[in-house]
Amino acid sequence: MSKTYWVETYGCQMNLSDSELMEGVLASSGYAQVSAPEDADVILVNTCAIREHAEQRVLGRVAELNRVKRERPGTLIGVCGCMAQRLGTQLIERAEHVDMVIGPDAYRSLPQLIDQAARDGGGVVDVELKDSENYEGLELRRKSQVSAWIPIQRGCDYRCTFCIVPFTRGPEKNREPDAVLREIEEQAAEGITEFTLLGQTVNSYRYGDWDFPRLLRAVARLPGVRRVRFTSPHPNDLTRGLVEVMAEEDAVCPQLHLPVQSGSDRVLKRMARRYTRAEYMAKVGMLRDAIPHIALGTDIIVGFPGEDETDFEATLDLVRSVRYDDAFTFRYSAREGTPSTRMDQDWVVPDHVAQGRLERLIALVREIAAEKNLAEVGKVAGVLVEKRARRGDLLQARTDTYKVVLIPGPEDWIGRYMRVALTGTSGATFTGFPVEP
Repeated sequence: MSKTYWVETYGCQMNLSDSELMEGVLASSGYAQVSAPEDADVILVNTCAIREHAEQRVLGRVAELNRVKRERPGTLIGVCGCMAQRLGTQLIERAEHVDMVIGPDAYRSLPQLIDQAARDGGGVVDVELKDSENYEGLELRRKSQVSAWIPIQRGCDYRCTFCIVPFTRGPEKNREPDAVLREIEEQAAEGITEFTLLGQTVNSYRYGDWDFPRLLRAVARLPGVRRVRFTSPHPNDLTRGLVEVMAEEDAVCPQLHLPVQSGSDRVLKRMARRYTRAEYMAKVGMLRDAIPHIALGTDIIVGFPGEDETDFEATLDLVRSVRYDDAFTFRYSAREGTPSTRMDQDWVVPDHVAQGRLERLIALVREIAAEKNLAEVGKVAGVLVEKRARRGDLLQARTDTYKVVLIPGPEDWIGRYMRVALTGTSGATFTGFPVEP
């Protein structure tokens, strides 16, 4: 009988892609996936370390999973990813029911690490960052037959003062362009038509004489590729050449998530973001001049050390000016080892003040997004049908601007491109019906 596994994923798109990688490694070693952790010989929790709340949530979930070990002796629990990399052996000390702590550069060795944990009764830690590890030659277990994540870069050379990623993912490592193009060609030949290029600062990609605009254009022109996205870019690397590729290549979607973090130059300088508000706004203007209908998203942190009400009002003003389609908003979370934790303690923003600012920001973001979405109702949009929706007998589809549309229809529509009339919106999601295939 084959051994069984269960993988849970928390965090960003890179973590989702890494989970596909881990599942591929396990499947290649004879492991079978099960539909619930209660049936698994090995439970892997792939984690995020970007905020303290994310780590606390994982610790709570791992404690819940310990009941599986009690009810099913011999089950192994592993914590993987950025939180594992950050805490290392401390994680086993804090949660003694954890058998394995596995960093992002150790997934190739998963079967061996599992065997070691089974033999030694746990206590396995592998958090070595390996400069050469790009996971070439390993097969992923794709979750979707419609869209695919394509990691082109790991790690980060920027040193934003709030960010733990350079410490958990290491320095920037870029894949060979031929390997990236070959992977996409293979997936396109199997029927996948939408691809998202992934990297911590994806548009800083460079390999030999290849830069990111050249790679993006090459991907967009591959046979079978109908949609290309990329995330997450850094504003500093958003060049005119990249914007030209986005505007000229039909397969590149008119949508971009462009993190700003703050609208205040004082705060941006403390964050070491390496651009000013004016420079960021110039990039937004360049995008909209070239692609007038582009949908923009962003990341924003409130309550960063030293942020006062004037700084926060500058952020609200920037949001009103840009009018984002979506935004991920966060209250600043101190991460041990990052430079921001060494800033003057007098700069710390009280929790209740930061929370109040976050709530005001969320309200503004939602108000603008709802206004923009309401203006789309009654129009016809092209969508790719992705999967069955979570509720009702509906299908989930997505526009090229990354808006979700729920439509009625049979399951064999999944993977098709259709034209749909947008009939309503809840503020974040549209309803619609097909008007032509």
